[in-house]
Amino acid sequence: MIRQSLSPRPDWQAKVEALGLIWHDGGDRPYWDESACYRFTRAQVDSIERATAELYRLFLAAGEVVVSDPALLARFAIPPAFHEPIREAWEAEPPALNFGRFDLGYDGSGAPKLFEFNCDTPTSLLEAAVVQWAWKEECFPALDQFNSLHEALVARWAEIAPDLPSTLHVAHIADRAGEDAVTAAYIRDTAEAAGITTVPILMERVGWHHEAHCFVDEADMRIEAMFKLYPWEWLVQEEFAVPLLHNLERGDQTWIEPVWKMIWSNKAILPVLWDLFPGHPNLLPASFTIPQGDAVAKPLLSREGANVSIRRAGSIVAETAGDYGEEGYIYQSLYRLPEAAPGCFPVLGSWVVDGAAVGMGIREDGLITSNTARFVPHVIDG
Repeated sequence: MIRQSLSPRPDWQAKVEALGLIWHDGGDRPYWDESACYRFTRAQVDSIERATAELYRLFLAAGEVVVSDPALLARFAIPPAFHEPIREAWEAEPPALNFGRFDLGYDGSGAPKLFEFNCDTPTSLLEAAVVQWAWKEECFPALDQFNSLHEALVARWAEIAPDLPSTLHVAHIADRAGEDAVTAAYIRDTAEAAGITTVPILMERVGWHHEAHCFVDEADMRIEAMFKLYPWEWLVQEEFAVPLLHNLERGDQTWIEPVWKMIWSNKAILPVLWDLFPGHPNLLPASFTIPQGDAVAKPLLSREGANVSIRRAGSIVAETAGDYGEEGYIYQSLYRLPEAAPGCFPVLGSWVVDGAAVGMGIREDGLITSNTARFVPHVIDG
């Protein structure tokens, strides 16, 4: 795994914008960063693919244990009223993309190690699936890339389309940076490529029809299926949590992703995995209590690296601010990321669609990967 410095294409901004990546400015350095790339061997990519498939298998087993154990599910800081809908959705397996991004530590030689699974509202999707492929085709046409993500998403939509109503609403928040808008637009593109009619909507415009007992859009059209780029843990804490609970109990609306994704996307799953599979080569030791050795403290519901701290020899050497932590923490043994360039520590995002490893994106940041991380493309060389 080699980091190679490059000269960005003179017109790279216009080229990535033409592909839909309107959010590419990261302040001091661009978010989309083609001043470098990572070169992997085929053997290294094979190792990442195997680890991804194996981790998905472990998550299936861990999910089964959690939904079967009320005391364990209670440790996930999920409102108790939603525990039964989670169990029911887990057993019913409603239509879902069932996609996500495993964030991995990898040094190019050892086994890839799981940091967490972003599988409820994963972002960096367009850049991983489309933008870096177009960059590769222009800059390194003779090389390959670990990337069949776009095709896998379209195929998965086509697979579940017969079980969906005629219209799919795609919802997101009006985020200032536009990252969520970009991801939601790309999700619509993949669904429509599979023949599904989509309607965009902002989350704040979703309404509740009290007489019909259903969610509706701005035109009072009933929402029968919705892809939501909005976390379940936020939804269940908001004003319409009670209507949401009624909606889940009635089962007359398809939610993509399903409510059971609250388990897999919660950091509490990490100690569960370690208890079930101690010593597994793709896992890091994790617990609900502070360990003796170097560790990373993560809030159960933290996003984009917020409120994470790195502890070495009993002292905090790096930490981030944020609004999380009251829900509790888990502690994961510290994995020392390779410093591929001064101040650049790469985290691999290995994408999975319905159990299959389908692509990879790489983000660089400091010791803690946050919303200031930069996306760096990759190629397979040899």
